Amino acid sequence: MTKEGAIAGPRVLEHLVDTVLYFEGDRYASHRLLRSVKNRFGATHEIGIFEMVEHGLQEVDNPSELFLGNRDELAPGTATVVACEGTRPIVVELQALVSPTSYASPRRSTTGVDYSRLQQILAVLEKRVGIPLSKLDAYVASAGGLGVEEPAADLGVAIAVVASFRDRVVDPRTVLIGEVGLGGQIRLVSQMELRLKEAAKLGFKRAIVPKGQTFPDDLGLEIIPVSKVIDAIIAAIPPQRSFGGEISEEYEEEDTIGNEEMN
Repeated sequence: MTKEGAIAGPRVLEHLVDTVLYFEGDRYASHRLLRSVKNRFGATHEIGIFEMVEHGLQEVDNPSELFLGNRDELAPGTATVVACEGTRPIVVELQALVSPTSYASPRRSTTGVDYSRLQQILAVLEKRVGIPLSKLDAYVASAGGLGVEEPAADLGVAIAVVASFRDRVVDPRTVLIGEVGLGGQIRLVSQMELRLKEAAKLGFKRAIVPKGQTFPDDLGLEIIPVSKVIDAIIAAIPPQRSFGGEISEEYEEEDTIGNEEMN
């Protein structure tokens, strides 16, 4: 294996075999992912999730619960998305922290989220919503460190960042699914029915999805279609008291401007 994680050499070995499996995982985490990148007898990009226990690896029957935080303890800056690994939907909690920077250039850091996607979403929030994120450090992480790099998680990242900036709590029974365009639009995503069924199975009550997306009517979820990021922010972050963070005080004027625009 090379430093990039690919099979070294002219790939003769990879061409000879029927299946190539990658065994992945953070050395500090208890879960491991078995990922298929080549399979002549089945689908690729499917994953198996296992947990390291006292007697070895044990299959995780419900991986979504593994990557969900404690929904009973409300905290600002968190949002829940439904990511798809192959045809397997997994509910993941995203966490964001926005804080005043101590450097000339603000820091951006991600764990389990694509760095370039975060940069793009921050630019959209500043340009289209009016949130002054160019003055702030931004940190985004997925619970459990699961890699969530598909565009369908964009809306969850955006809402988590805004919730952290305003010290607001997103309803823990709400899931967010959608791709954020450069113009502030919320674009359609694939496999929406699978995502919504997984959210309903885990007890979620609302789903904020792109406007125009098709899905069954009998899922037991309140579906809120949105066409722009600003509409999703209004639907996901209801008016409530601030947690009294430093950002709300330091950027009170900008926050007021943003609220007027949202209204």
